[in-house]
Amino acid sequence: MTHQDDIPVLERIANALERLAPAPKPAQDLSVADAYVWHAEAEHLAPVKRVNRVEFKLLKGIDSQADTLLQNTRQFTNGNPANNALLWGARGTGKSSLVKAVHATINQDAVDSLLLVEIHREDIPTLPRLLEILRDGARRTVIFCDDLSFDADDAEYKSLKAVLDGGIEGRPDNVIFYATSNRRHLMARDMIENERSTAINPSESVEEKVSLSDRFGLWLGFHNLPQATYFEICEGYAAHYKLDITNNDLRAAALEWSMTRGARSGRVAWQFIQDLAGKQGKRLD
Repeated sequence: MTHQDDIPVLERIANALERLAPAPKPAQDLSVADAYVWHAEAEHLAPVKRVNRVEFKLLKGIDSQADTLLQNTRQFTNGNPANNALLWGARGTGKSSLVKAVHATINQDAVDSLLLVEIHREDIPTLPRLLEILRDGARRTVIFCDDLSFDADDAEYKSLKAVLDGGIEGRPDNVIFYATSNRRHLMARDMIENERSTAINPSESVEEKVSLSDRFGLWLGFHNLPQATYFEICEGYAAHYKLDITNNDLRAAALEWSMTRGARSGRVAWQFIQDLAGKQGKRLD
């Protein structure tokens, strides 16, 4: 066999090696949008051109939580020390709405100063890879996980603990982590109790799981709304969107709506306003 005969064989070997070890992906351009969604399988950040959000001024009944999170985020955006934040509490009380509203407010004050990257709860194990991508970026970034919690069979909480502040590399200076959850300690109560009853050293086992929440330096609690605050939210939406209804009629209809839902919350108020606007033929743009 001559050297010329070897060339096709060598080309096939080279092509096979390239397929086995593809060239590294080019760095992603994170300047095309202010918000992205992390797609773990493709290791790709998909830009979100229009974030589904409520304006900051329309969030009622959570003034203290809003001021605290906005201040923490401003500190972070300005390059000052800031904490990872856990927003916990009742469903529909404005936790995720607040995170998105704070992001918008920061960028209104200083255009393009803050990225928002959403990671889904099931993709938490790929968080280290996401941090690698964001570590080299110049822009400050909030990684946001909505409805974060762990069940008995989950082990991902250990990797999250390491990423938040316990890993050898630590969290990148340009990244902060915000999460919402219905559970203060991110674990179901029966999960923690089971650890206590079956562990050789119950206190240490329980402490390991509860300590995940301790990695969040900022805890913000959200609770069910009193009726007066619920009415205030509905009235604020109605005025903002110029809906044609008196306050007395609005309150009566809003009260009836909340009774059919069995709850009073910001989410229930927004659903009521959507129904009211639809009946009046008005868009909520």
